[in-house]
Amino acid sequence: MRVLGIDPGLRSTGFGVLDVDGPRLAYVASGVIRTHDAAQGDLPARLKLLFDGIREVHARYQPQAAAVEIVFVNVNPQATLLLGQARGACVTALVHCGLPVAEYTALQMKKAVAGHGKAAKAQVQAMVQRLLNLPQAPGPDAADALGLAITHAHAGGTLARLHGAGLARTTSSMYRTSR
Repeated sequence: MRVLGIDPGLRSTGFGVLDVDGPRLAYVASGVIRTHDAAQGDLPARLKLLFDGIREVHARYQPQAAAVEIVFVNVNPQATLLLGQARGACVTALVHCGLPVAEYTALQMKKAVAGHGKAAKAQVQAMVQRLLNLPQAPGPDAADALGLAITHAHAGGTLARLHGAGLARTTSSMYRTSR
């Protein structure tokens, strides 16, 4: 199975593609979709660049599943709102391409990749490099995206079985119960 990980951001969105064969992971590609070509205040143009970029990555690498980071509210509500819109553009593009989308928190990804949820960016980069046997550490956005793909490779089957049994919480229910 080929998995696409997405680390959404309004300025730069990381992507990582892995081939998964049981416990074996093989690096395919990674990179960043940048929106700096659009004017800073032109949100619709930036969202379109993200949407088109995700579709291009899908067309090039033909993944069968996707994993996206869940965005949580931070100190600046305006920044959270903008990040949520970028994430929405990414998820919409993935669904438009017909991909099933799994969602993981940064804490879940860091725990799966580095062994603890408070891992620093550099630790995630180093562990992704080690786990995928890469010659050098990927950039922080690409490393997070690859980390999400790794997380889905390890947890995706279990989550699918839990959903099938009606035991897994959905993202919407997590938001509903947190209010």
